[in-house]
Amino acid sequence: MKIDKRIIPLAIGGLGIGTTEFTVMGLLPDIAKTLQISIPQAGHLISAYAMGVVIGAPLLIGYSVKFQPKKVLIAFMVLFTLFNGLSAIAPDYTTMLSIRFMSGLPHGAFFGVGTVVASKMAGKGKEAFYISMMFTGLTVANLVMVPLVTYIGHAYHWRFYFAIVAVIGLFALLFLKLWLPNMEGNQNTHFLEELKFLKNKQSWMVLGITAIGFGGLFTWLSYITPLMTGISGVQSDQMAYVMVLAGAGMVVGNLAGGIVSDKLGPEKTCVVLIFLMMISLTGVFLLSEHQNIAFVLTFMCGALSMSIAAPINIMMMKAAPKSEMMAAAFMQAGFNIANAMGAFLGGIPLEYGLPFNYPSLVGVGMTFIGLAISVRYMYLYGSGNSSVEEEAVAECVSCDK
Repeated sequence: MKIDKRIIPLAIGGLGIGTTEFTVMGLLPDIAKTLQISIPQAGHLISAYAMGVVIGAPLLIGYSVKFQPKKVLIAFMVLFTLFNGLSAIAPDYTTMLSIRFMSGLPHGAFFGVGTVVASKMAGKGKEAFYISMMFTGLTVANLVMVPLVTYIGHAYHWRFYFAIVAVIGLFALLFLKLWLPNMEGNQNTHFLEELKFLKNKQSWMVLGITAIGFGGLFTWLSYITPLMTGISGVQSDQMAYVMVLAGAGMVVGNLAGGIVSDKLGPEKTCVVLIFLMMISLTGVFLLSEHQNIAFVLTFMCGALSMSIAAPINIMMMKAAPKSEMMAAAFMQAGFNIANAMGAFLGGIPLEYGLPFNYPSLVGVGMTFIGLAISVRYMYLYGSGNSSVEEEAVAECVSCDK
């Protein structure tokens, strides 16, 4: 299959974003030592970045939607490159904390605009595949760049990690300039107009599926190291290979999710994928003590963690036809809320001394709730249901009044 070169700049941007977001987790002890802080304090750098994502996505989209998407994406990548470059030379913890917050601001906004641009570049019936191609950068980051940059950070210095991310940002800027087509911005809107989609029940259902259903997988991912070393018997120095296996699953699942969504429709695909998430997490809870099965489940959960990205974003854009970029930006906030909820709720059984397979049991409950919302959503708003489509249009019209 020939790859449309116009999508490559978005994928490179995703590569940089994925590398900066996930590599830091493996370098916290190194950063803590240099900045003379505790590891929990270093963990606040992750929280600061996530807060930047949640706050920056709607704000930057709201004030940039009138401009040409190409110029907007270049501006976001300039901010991303600048603040990651500054992270490489931050002299102390307070400065680093502020810079990591600023680094997170363009993350969700870039994917918000990029999602809409990718769908518009796609031919009819290929929208989900093009969106999955954009997110391929994120999955390749987990498969290749995160292990590689983590190794470089350990072997030499963690500051090289941020410098490498800044270089990726420069490449993204170059190819955005060369290959991304010009598109017109939406001149007939303003910030409050963009937020009206939040009055739509359909939009809140999609956000609920994302935050709760998808959050179930983060109960597994957040505690994958103690799960695999404490339950599955994997040696600590072999965990890098486990993460590569999970990353390979993400690459496969991301592309498969886009292809299947274009064939089945995003609503049916979402229901199937969340059901498979629930089954896989049940398997993690029951079978993780069998090492070979645990490896298979690691690949499956990795695949499912990214397979839903394209169909769920298509569902959100359908739910907010007049605010697609803002809605896509809110989806990035939803994914980060899923991350936070999964880690927090998954940690509760551990606080009571239960084994490390129990967070996945919490994930089973979360995905069950997400599945229930997905089935209801498919019944109300599934493709081809004309009476339902009329209801959705009526809701959108009422939002404009």
